[in-house]
Amino acid sequence: MDARTRLCCLIGNPVGHSLSPMIHNTLAKEMGINLVYTAFKVEDGRVGDAIKGADAFDVLGMNVTVPHKCRVIEELKSIDPLAEKIGAVNTLVRTDGGYKGYNTDITGLWRELVEEEVEITGREIIILGAGGASKAITYLCASKGAYRIYLLNRSIEKAEMLADEVNSYFGDVVCPRTLDEYVKIPHDKKYPIIQTTSVGLHPDDDNAPVLDGEFYKLAEVGVDIIFNPSETKFMKLCKSAGARACNGLKMLLYQGIAAFELWNNVKVPEELADKILKMMEKELA
Repeated sequence: MDARTRLCCLIGNPVGHSLSPMIHNTLAKEMGINLVYTAFKVEDGRVGDAIKGADAFDVLGMNVTVPHKCRVIEELKSIDPLAEKIGAVNTLVRTDGGYKGYNTDITGLWRELVEEEVEITGREIIILGAGGASKAITYLCASKGAYRIYLLNRSIEKAEMLADEVNSYFGDVVCPRTLDEYVKIPHDKKYPIIQTTSVGLHPDDDNAPVLDGEFYKLAEVGVDIIFNPSETKFMKLCKSAGARACNGLKMLLYQGIAAFELWNNVKVPEELADKILKMMEKELA
């Protein structure tokens, strides 16, 4: 580090166990970029102060995690159109006069889905959850041409609200249901299922949004955005029903790479991405 070292960071609460510093500091080192990345815990109500401070310190870019992905929008100079539609931002890029917001979560998930050969276009799919992560993922799947999205959530009101919002852009694509209404989904075919809730996140390892084994007979492949534990209860239930399953570690890596590329105007080599993925897997193990 020297007087020319640029600073990037993560803001959220909590951030103590984040793998983002590993991702970005390794990228900077391997690509010869004079940049350092750290994580800052920002309490509710202090997001505006954090952004003003970052601006004053000439911070190059930021990642934003829970619970600030929506609140931070109020502090932006500008916002990417897709992030604005989604209503959630996880990456800030320094521009003249302030920060521009992007959503690279959807970039990261889409890259994982392509790599894992999970077909979305023209398909019927199931999404579990209707929170902030689900909002981005539901928009993503609709924008990539999903024929129908069964959106299952504990609260039907939240599912209906999200469905109405996405359908206003893409037509009658999203069908809201409660979690136990999976029985109304046609059982004559298999579906990609994307799990977007925090249920099953460590240390709640033995839990899943749906525990009924009958539900998992619908699964062709299960994608959990949780990466800790590396094999969630949701994934185990998918596998016990004969389906493939993957976690959210690649999504985390690829959303980070997308942010790094925006900050530095570079392209990260595939072999470097593979190297960092192995480092992340080792760290979690």
